Formats: sequence, structure tokens, C-alpha cells
Amino acid sequence: MPSELVPAEDLEALDESAFRARVREFLAAHYPPELRNPPKRLHFRDSKPWYMALSRRGWLAPGWPREYGGMGLSAAKQLVMIEEFERHGCARFNDMGITMIGPLLIRFGTEAQKRLFLPKILSGEHIWCQGYSEPNAGSDLASLRTEAVAENGHWLVNGQKIWTTLATDANWIFLLVRTDKQAKQQEGISFLLVPMDLAGITVRPIINLDLHDEFCETFFDNVRVPRENLVGEINRGWTMAKALLGFERLLLGSPKQAAHALLRLRLLAERMGVADDPLFQDRYTRLRLDLADHKALYEEFAERVRRGEPLGADVSMLKVHQSELFQRITETMLEIAGENAGLLEPMGGNRELHPSGLFIQSRPTTIYGGSNEIQRNIIAKNVLELPG
Repeated sequence: MPSELVPAEDLEALDESAFRARVREFLAAHYPPELRNPPKRLHFRDSKPWYMALSRRGWLAPGWPREYGGMGLSAAKQLVMIEEFERHGCARFNDMGITMIGPLLIRFGTEAQKRLFLPKILSGEHIWCQGYSEPNAGSDLASLRTEAVAENGHWLVNGQKIWTTLATDANWIFLLVRTDKQAKQQEGISFLLVPMDLAGITVRPIINLDLHDEFCETFFDNVRVPRENLVGEINRGWTMAKALLGFERLLLGSPKQAAHALLRLRLLAERMGVADDPLFQDRYTRLRLDLADHKALYEEFAERVRRGEPLGADVSMLKVHQSELFQRITETMLEIAGENAGLLEPMGGNRELHPSGLFIQSRPTTIYGGSNEIQRNIIAKNVLELPG
């Protein structure tokens, strides 16, 4: 590992309050103010200065071991960083390499794969995207059909992925592919690392409701991938895919989105002259209490992480409650925004007042990361022990 990518200071030794103060100090000094609370997901060309600032500091990979260029932080301190980044309004950058493929390679990759890929993630040379979902395999991911066939020292890949986040920015993609069509669904899946510049790969942006191209379709037409780009054992990719979930359900249940939207709802109500209206006050108070309940629930799970305890299936409650609360808040924003509800841009150029933008952002939250219907099934089966 290049010495310039290894953090010079071991911050795990600090107590929580000192560490939190260090993070706040760094954000105040180095985070670009024009990128705070962006209304849309940023492309890498926009978030790269922040990515590289974290890279130079050695703060890009909080959860990676220090010997691989990470900070070596405990789950509790990683949670502090997440909380402080959210509090400061930091934009989410292209983090698939940091949060997903990096930890997977550290756990399952060969030494050659670690030496090749990990430093290039930290340096920003490799930007990754995720090839999981397909047109007919979203929440039911195990039914995926993109296949890889062994042929003359390569894997021949054919199929299609969809909702590939920021695929137009990426130069590598990690794929779940079917390598045994005769095996049971979860048992015939493997994990491949694929450079995006190979012949036969086509990326098509999907323009969403707010005219943004965050998502893409990705097509594979007889793409020849080197055999050594398989991670782990053949037909054991499903186990690794599940290992990537880690913090995801906790992070998706963070109060950040709902809290941000509720503050903007209050500002919008003042702008529209309805802040003191009794009907609005009743609805706003209900939402505020719902958010307080959610923060208390989130803190219970966060405290488990701080104690080093594993998260159970009940963490799915966070994602369900947060996403639906976020949607209720933004629906209220549209109702009081009047003629401003149809604007795709912020009101008067004020990024604090963008009701339609927040409303559109809230729509997919009940779908991504496992739809809320799937999350409710997880709770029913594994927490309430209801029959299938």
C-alpha cells in the first residue's frame, strides 16, 4: 500500500467527543460550501474535489483496516462520521468502491485483487458502480438472468442491468451473474469485476422525474471478462452479495432525509404565510412527533452498533418508517406550495425552498435498498415469526 494513502494518525484512540470535534473541525475547514445539501445526486466531476480531499487526509475509507489504507475505525466511530457528515449537509459522492467492493475484496478477494484494486479506489483512479438489479430482478434479486459462461480463459457475459447508479461516471462495475442455470436460484450466482471499457458494454442514462440522469441501463453483449476477475468461489456470489448489506439498512433508516425535509417544510410554510394556520400546525406537529419517534428508534439501533452488537432483522423497521415519513413530509410541502409545486428548480433560486425536488427525491425511497414490501416481509417472518 502506498504510504501516502495510509492515514498518519490513529483516530480510533480518541474518545467519542474528541473524535466528533475533530470531524466537525475538518468539515468546517475543507468541505466546499457550495456543495452543502445539494438538491440532486452529484456526478463525480462535481464531487471529485471532496473525494480527493478525503483521500489526501486518509479519511476516505473509515471502515477499512489501516493496513489497506483505511482509518480502521470501529462501527461506533463510523457512525459518528456519518452523523457529522449528515449534520453538515455533505453530498454523497461515488462511494460504491469505498462502501461495497472495497470491504468485499478485503474479506473475500485474493491478495493480487487487493493489491490491484484497493489503492486505485483510494486514489480515485477507479470509480465503481453496482450491477445487481435487472428489469425482472429487483427486490427478487436472486432471479437475475445475466449470465457468465466460461470460455477460453474468459467469462463471456450477456444480459442487462438496470438502475445502475452513476454508471456514466464509473470505469469499473461489480456484477452478480448466473454461472449455473441448473442450480437453485441463490446457489448459481457468482461475483465478477468488470472494466467498463470492454467491448460489448453499453450504458444508457435513464432520465428521471426531475430530469436528472443518476440511473442507467447497462447492457452486456458477449463481453469477455478475464477469469481472474471472479471474486471468491464460483456459484458462491450470493453469500458475498448479502455480506455487502452491512450498515446499509441502518444508513437507509437514518433520520437525515426526514429531518432535512421537515426543516424545509417549516421554511416553506413561513414563505407561503401558513405557518400559524391551525390546520397546518396540527399536521406539522404530527410530523414533528413522528420524526421524534423515529430518531428515538434510530438511536436504539445506533447504540447497538456502538456496543459492537450485530443488527437483527428488526432494523428493517427503520427503513420502512423513515422512507414513508419522508414521503408524508414532502407531500405536505406540495400541498402548501401552491403554484410553486410544479417548479423543477428551487423557488427564487433559494436551494432551501425546493418542494418539488424533495418530493421527487422521496418517491424512490420506499423502493431502493429492498422495497418496503420486502422489508415488511422480513419483519413479519424473522421478528414476528408469522407464517410465510
